[in-house]
Amino acid sequence: MSSKDESIFSKESLMSTTAGRDILKHAMIKSKQYRQFQYYKEYADTNLPIFIDRFTQELYNCIISDEEPEVTLKRFVNEVKSTDLMLDYTTINNVKKRLEDKSILNDRVRRITDSNFVKMTYPVFRALVDGTNVYLSLNLDERMKDALVDAHIIAIDLSEPMDRIIDGDEDIEYLDDYKLMNPYILNIARNKIAQFGEGVSSSFEEGFEDAMKGQYMDHRLKIAKQIDYESMNLCYKKYRAIMGTSGRNMALTANPLAEILYYGMAKAGECVGCGNEMEDSFKYRMIKIPSWPLYYKQLVNDNKKAFSLTLQRAELYLEEAKQALSMLPDDFITKPFIEFLFLIVKHYNQYWYNQVVKL
Repeated sequence: MSSKDESIFSKESLMSTTAGRDILKHAMIKSKQYRQFQYYKEYADTNLPIFIDRFTQELYNCIISDEEPEVTLKRFVNEVKSTDLMLDYTTINNVKKRLEDKSILNDRVRRITDSNFVKMTYPVFRALVDGTNVYLSLNLDERMKDALVDAHIIAIDLSEPMDRIIDGDEDIEYLDDYKLMNPYILNIARNKIAQFGEGVSSSFEEGFEDAMKGQYMDHRLKIAKQIDYESMNLCYKKYRAIMGTSGRNMALTANPLAEILYYGMAKAGECVGCGNEMEDSFKYRMIKIPSWPLYYKQLVNDNKKAFSLTLQRAELYLEEAKQALSMLPDDFITKPFIEFLFLIVKHYNQYWYNQVVKL
């Protein structure tokens, strides 16, 4: 799997977890799951840079053609109900002028796409599209497949600048640029999704609204610093909404397949969220606010036990994702990929648990 930190998939790292050792066994015998996973990893390694260039060009076209950027930004801020994402009116034209330099815009796009969320989901969406295209006889050509995958990766990518703006702890010098980029990013995603009909567009809008609710709760908990089970569950709505909706839309909302993919991807997203919290806790040497480790720490007052409970929660999410996998038809051609993906996710969580409990 591609990620910002490739070392977690080194042979040494894989040997350190039970899931990693299973991965090595698959690699040794070149199982169908492993071969299919390698195909999509190589696909992503080749095509993700092409996507980034395509995304930059589309974003550039939107920015240079907008004669009323202040109206565009205000409309977006009103929709997401967060004044933190607004620019001072006196700076908007200067920011727009800066982003009209394509080399600068390309730098900003590369910064927000350099995330585990983007790198790890790009091959997943492509595999789901290929599977549903065959299973449902959709006859999507390469351009349409790209449009569907691009739309949802771009929507995911929107969470990166928004998180950085609200958290204010990364890319400080670029936050004004991100604020102006946000509405155009969302518009590009919507325009691509609109090609697939009202059902897919409605699904996307519902998912986007739910993701914003989860993001709002995340921000609120950062301020309160006291969390309970219900608030954490609502906070994780962002993972369910983003990954679940994307899974549903890869099947163009055609049930029952769309619901199976929603369920599986939603739970896989929550599972990875737990691993991400342990990774952040290790890298920043503090328990993330908000997070499941913090929730458990408040209850048991023991860091190691809190992380152990977080790993258990991740495993519960993964078991639900596997339940969805068991419902996938046997002739869904990329089912082996998903089986191997869940093994990768399990290793990711076990690896960061092992690292963080050493602190």
